[in-house]
Amino acid sequence: MKIALINNKGGTGKTTTCVNVGACLGAAGSRVLIVDLDAQASASLSLGVPFQELSPSVYDVLFEGLPAAAALRPTAAKGVEVLTGGMALASADLVLAEIPGRENKLGEALAGIAQGYDYIFFDCPPSLSMLSVNALVAADAYLIPVTPEYLALEGLIGMLRAVDEAKKGLGINPLLLGIAFTMVIRGLNSAREIIRLVREQYGDLVFNTEIPRSVKLSEAPSFGGTILQHAPRSTGAESYERLTDEVRQRCSVSKPKAALPATNDTAAAGNTAA
Repeated sequence: MKIALINNKGGTGKTTTCVNVGACLGAAGSRVLIVDLDAQASASLSLGVPFQELSPSVYDVLFEGLPAAAALRPTAAKGVEVLTGGMALASADLVLAEIPGRENKLGEALAGIAQGYDYIFFDCPPSLSMLSVNALVAADAYLIPVTPEYLALEGLIGMLRAVDEAKKGLGINPLLLGIAFTMVIRGLNSAREIIRLVREQYGDLVFNTEIPRSVKLSEAPSFGGTILQHAPRSTGAESYERLTDEVRQRCSVSKPKAALPATNDTAAAGNTAA
């Protein structure tokens, strides 16, 4: 299963979710690849790859002809490998603009190694850039982490519209695996109200598990590891283990029970898993 983690707003816990769900799956025995498509390389650094060792990166695979197998890295997380990101990706959109069939570049680059993994996660940049579009084209599904804040809610609505337009324009149909609330401050009334509104609007598309705001989760990347390595008994680790169980269950269902609700701005879309 290939899953893109996307949100056009930064600071929503996208990388944290990508790395820790991947780590939980790896710890349970799955073979996991994380493809870091962000110029900041946060996923790579969070998985213990030193900043000075990010090259060769996914940029070299996409644009320099390096086979993906030659750029794979082991990580500190059991069962997890990474194709690193890096600053060279900041120019990826400009390079892709000159390439015919540019939206298929990522999928083509990974074709030779994809069968070696149970799960491939694409950690996308905080925008619906050409790299994010490539991830959507290559993916079987996409997951949207969101924080329970008003501006994040507006961003979620915009993100769903943009993805819907991209799907129509490109003729693709990745499954909306779900919306995951992250950095939740329990007991904060405004957060509970946002969560209530989103659950009312999107129903079963919202994961049951809510990831709390956690010092341990914030600390883990600075130690070059996931929450399972840094604080395996913490609330953050337990929350990501529960979210991972939900992700695994949804991935095992060939036809989702829920579809994107219709609004004035976006038509309901019936999704099927690849």
